[in-house]
Amino acid sequence: MAEPLWTSDEIVAATRGKLAGKPFVATGVSIDTRTIEPGDLFVALGGVRDGHEFVEDAMAKGAAGVLASRQVFGSAVMVEDVLRAMEHLGGAARDRAPQVRRGAVTGSVGKTSVTQAIVAGLKLAGRAHSSVKSYNNHIGVPMTLARMPRDTERAVFEIGMNHAEEIRPLTRMVRPHAAVVTTVGPVHVENFPDGETGVAKAKAEVFAGLEVGGVAVLNADDRWFDLLKDEALKVGAAVRTFGHGDRCDARLIDFQGANGHAVVQARFHGKGLDFPILQTGFHWGMNSMAVLLMLEALDVDLGDSLAALGSFEPLEGRGAERTIRLPKGAFTLIDESYNANPISMASAIATLGGRAATGRKIVALTDMLELGEEGPSFHTALAEPLAAAKVDLVFCAGPLMKSLWDALPPTRRGGYAETAAELAPLVVRTAEPGDVVMVKGSNGSKAGVVAAALAALDARSGEAG
Repeated sequence: MAEPLWTSDEIVAATRGKLAGKPFVATGVSIDTRTIEPGDLFVALGGVRDGHEFVEDAMAKGAAGVLASRQVFGSAVMVEDVLRAMEHLGGAARDRAPQVRRGAVTGSVGKTSVTQAIVAGLKLAGRAHSSVKSYNNHIGVPMTLARMPRDTERAVFEIGMNHAEEIRPLTRMVRPHAAVVTTVGPVHVENFPDGETGVAKAKAEVFAGLEVGGVAVLNADDRWFDLLKDEALKVGAAVRTFGHGDRCDARLIDFQGANGHAVVQARFHGKGLDFPILQTGFHWGMNSMAVLLMLEALDVDLGDSLAALGSFEPLEGRGAERTIRLPKGAFTLIDESYNANPISMASAIATLGGRAATGRKIVALTDMLELGEEGPSFHTALAEPLAAAKVDLVFCAGPLMKSLWDALPPTRRGGYAETAAELAPLVVRTAEPGDVVMVKGSNGSKAGVVAAALAALDARSGEAG
């Protein structure tokens, strides 16, 4: 049986609510009846669909009780505002576990991958807690806090944003002892009148919640480094840096990737450090530097940190590789379909360019979203790194990718379609043994449809288990 997470009395005290029905004990917290587990507290949030409409389903699936704002079936803690109550529950989880070293991760690129790599290190060091999936917004962060067991030793939280003043309240909720900004780039720029400057200022909000004596981990190669450093120093943070410069605390010297792994050569606080990782993307050289500094700030020893990086596998849709077997051979599928922006796109293309292939190097790209008025020009600009990487064929889907398609030389054009679903069969018909095929695009432009269609070609997919 799972350990108790909350008693109804504790929930009442944390949320200033009132118990309706019998007392209960919850072993988890859920906002979704599709994934709820027996013993969970079901939080009936409002939204497009009111969570109160799903209470009976939640109770039928074994929910211990409900956090609700109106009368519901079963035992419940009644509150005026369910979201605010979940925030209070998260704060109570933080306050009842003062021993926890907490970290926060934000940035325009790499938040989830860096967060999960940090988690791998925290787990080797002791009892750890973290965000699941990309639960990084005004709902995901307080829910992740509310789920934190009282005996946790270390925790890390991913914090995201679409607009200014969204990170600040979340980091003040978490109160991290260390926070990292992976990098800043033109993501969500359509929501900022001052463009990328506004994005950088919004990311710097993460330092507003740092505990006294906290650590700010910054990318010294980032064009916004000075702005971020100034904001970190304003709150008294100790700044630790990663990058290629010789003054960086974690200095990346070289990155050599091949066949599903890489060797990172670095200097960590001036001492030489070579270590293997199960990643091939060039950006993982810098990511690994950020991870090492964050784990150090969260009191994880270097041995555990390196062991974690050495065993951490690419996340689905974020660089995971798969050998797709065809009747007459196999090709390599690189699935980067979860998300894309100009920074991550350029890095993924450069990584593909550095790979050896017995066949062709092929990319299937769908629109990068939320780039504002400069969206078409960001897509057109991809022609240059594609040429530098000597990519053989480029397939494009979406109205924004049409700008790239028009800029490509005829010899590099593989095919164009208005949607990912229409593009998928074009790419499927083209893939041959020996090829390396990379699929990348924003999640909203459905790049995953193309990746799934290619994966379905695997001769093993029809085998019985």
